[in-house]
Amino acid sequence: MNNYDCIVIGGGHAGVEAALAASRMGCSTLMVTFSFDTIGQMSCNPAIGGVGKGQLVKEIDALGGEMGLAADKTGIQFRQLNASKGQAVRSSRCQSDRKRYKLYMQDRIRDQNGLDVLEDEVNELLVKRGKIVGVKTEKGGKIKCASVVVAAGTFLHGRMHIGKTIIPGGRIEEPNSTRLAENIRDLGFEVLLFKTGTPPRLDGGTIDFSKLQGQYSDERPVPFSFRTPSIPPDQELLPCYITGTNKKTHQIIEENMHLSPMYSGQIQATGVRYCPSIEDKLKKFGGKSSHQVFLEPEGLQGNEYYPNGISTGLPADVQEEMVHSIAGLEHVNINRHGYSIEHGVIPATALRASLQTKKIKSLFLAGQINGTTGYEEAAAQGIMAGINAARSVKNEELFILARDESYIGVLIDDLVTKGTPEPYRMFTSRVEYRLIVREDNADHRMAKYGRQLGLLGEDVYRKVEEKYERIQKEIGHLRSTRVYPGTELDQKLILAKSAPLRQPTLLSDILKRPEVDYAMIAPFDGDLRDLSPQIVSQVEYEIKYEGFINRQLKDIERFRHIEKIRIPDKIDYDIIPSLSIEIRQKLKNFAPANLGQANRISGVTPAAISILMVYLKKFDQSRSRR
Repeated sequence: MNNYDCIVIGGGHAGVEAALAASRMGCSTLMVTFSFDTIGQMSCNPAIGGVGKGQLVKEIDALGGEMGLAADKTGIQFRQLNASKGQAVRSSRCQSDRKRYKLYMQDRIRDQNGLDVLEDEVNELLVKRGKIVGVKTEKGGKIKCASVVVAAGTFLHGRMHIGKTIIPGGRIEEPNSTRLAENIRDLGFEVLLFKTGTPPRLDGGTIDFSKLQGQYSDERPVPFSFRTPSIPPDQELLPCYITGTNKKTHQIIEENMHLSPMYSGQIQATGVRYCPSIEDKLKKFGGKSSHQVFLEPEGLQGNEYYPNGISTGLPADVQEEMVHSIAGLEHVNINRHGYSIEHGVIPATALRASLQTKKIKSLFLAGQINGTTGYEEAAAQGIMAGINAARSVKNEELFILARDESYIGVLIDDLVTKGTPEPYRMFTSRVEYRLIVREDNADHRMAKYGRQLGLLGEDVYRKVEEKYERIQKEIGHLRSTRVYPGTELDQKLILAKSAPLRQPTLLSDILKRPEVDYAMIAPFDGDLRDLSPQIVSQVEYEIKYEGFINRQLKDIERFRHIEKIRIPDKIDYDIIPSLSIEIRQKLKNFAPANLGQANRISGVTPAAISILMVYLKKFDQSRSRR
């Protein structure tokens, strides 16, 4: 074919979710990638999820995406991070079998109706009267389309650095995409450079595990996907191992710091603050005597380990010396050396909240091209870009998630309203309403959209509805059932160092006590139900944190009204009186879609928001009189 509804450029985590979403929504879709064999490749560590990232995976899944299902099928270790803390900050993480994960995603792409794959390179985006009309490839010539998603990962102007050696490419042994980067610049976009990196890969057969501390999977692994009933008990799981750098390691690095591309001046790009190289760690945390290194298995076969914590661009011989100074790695063989990589980034402020570019209609950007780092951030943008590429083809309103309903909404809103001066990584701390927007209720928040978009079947959605009907029924029951003094519950309360009952008390009020959990009151629930651990957990949370949740709901309601006040696309800020020149310029540059977005732009004052609110009210009134 030479005519598609949607073309997706790239086969990484963003490209996979974008292509699957667009094709599942009924659009004829073409994925263009250098090689089918690298679709779904885990370029860096073999893990999915993490703090703030697990929430993204759960939301992708509830929208009908694939990442959560892939993680469940190919996981070789599952852990709940922050498990001792409240649900608001708990996040899932798993180690995946790198090869099996990639093959799983390739199978999904291969089997998807309406989705073709072309092994080629896109050199040029074809634009006519401000709208995408096709692409030009290296081998296939011109291909017409109605929408494009660029998910180029680290390939846009990608350059890898190992000491003084510079290798053009987006990944080891893979080319970069220079002509597309130049074409994007020619279309009027600014192209910046960001830097990331990866550590060496180690031969597990040469690691001395007797010197290392094991880190094991949770006894009862929690799946990522709400469509996965449970992780099968026969699914093979492996431990990770913990070691650390030491004084000798630091001395080796410091003596060779001048050979690091980041500190020799060879790389000028901005690096990742929250996932720094080992060189960065020594520069920024010079007082620390040791930095942890997590040895993560790459899969069930092959016996290769990923040493998470020592990402580096130092020369190969220095990497050898550095690695051999670490406990347990004294005689390890390095299968592949680490490297730093700089790649092209388009400032995300050039995008609307739909991930459509402001300059060119039906052109969407997703993943590291927008300045993010991480598989999960890329996949979240990918599914949103794919959804909106499909909706633009159908001339439907573009789909936007709000900050108060999703981590994905926070991620995209942060990018398009504030931009990012460094690679952006998601954290729970970025989310204002995390008491309500949690990992455990992602299906409740997102599944309705997945069904409306055609990405989730009615039967799947109905199961979600039934689950939350049970939760609400049980919460209602606990709020209406009283227990009287003098029962065995008093003895349980005393054992838990809680006061016995002095009067008839609602079960919900007893459950609100910090030292009481659902298991303690369940035998005294006159209408005891067989509830799953997931349902029990949510019932407990909703009751224990009821006061905080209600307060946050009021905060959301208070701010939601300005999110609903839309700003016309063609508004002329120059004719609005009392706005400063600086604020006018910021509003023109960012082009906020509503007052809420305008309010989050750095430097836009509350007074300016009030002026805008009055002007927009008058504007609406004058328009309604016409």
